[in-house]
Amino acid sequence: ISLSEFCVCTISSDIKIFARIESLILNKGLDDALQRANAYINAGADGIMIHSKKKTPNEVFAFCKSYNKFKNRMPLIVVPSTFDKTYEKDLEKNGINIVIYANQLIRSAIPSMQKTAENILKNQRSFDEVRINNDF
Repeated sequence: ISLSEFCVCTISSDIKIFARIESLILNKGLDDALQRANAYINAGADGIMIHSKKKTPNEVFAFCKSYNKFKNRMPLIVVPSTFDKTYEKDLEKNGINIVIYANQLIRSAIPSMQKTAENILKNQRSFDEVRINNDF
C-alpha cells in the first residue's frame, strides 16, 4: 500500500503519519532530502522526520532553511542522538517542531542496572538493592 493510499483509508484523524527521510545518512544530499520531503507531503504525510549521523546539526539546519520555505510545510521532527550538544532552543529556532530523545533514558539507566545486578550477585538476593534504590 502506498503512503497516499494509506492516508486515504485512515479511519481516524488521531493517526498521524510522519515520513522518515534518511537521505543525509545515506550521503544522497540535501536536494534528495528536500525532494523526498516534498513528495511525502504531497502524498499525504502529516510531517517529516529528518535524520543525520553528523556530530553537529549543520546539515539538518541547512535542510530546515529550505524546508521552512515550503508552501505546504508540515511539522518537522528531529532525533538528535549524534548531535546531542545542540540545545532545544536552537532546534526550535531552525523550525524543528518535535524533538525525540530516542535512547538517552535507556543509556543513562544502564550504569544503575549494572550496579544493581552486581549487588544482587554479591548479596545473593534482591531485597537489599531494591530497598536502597526504591524510596517510593
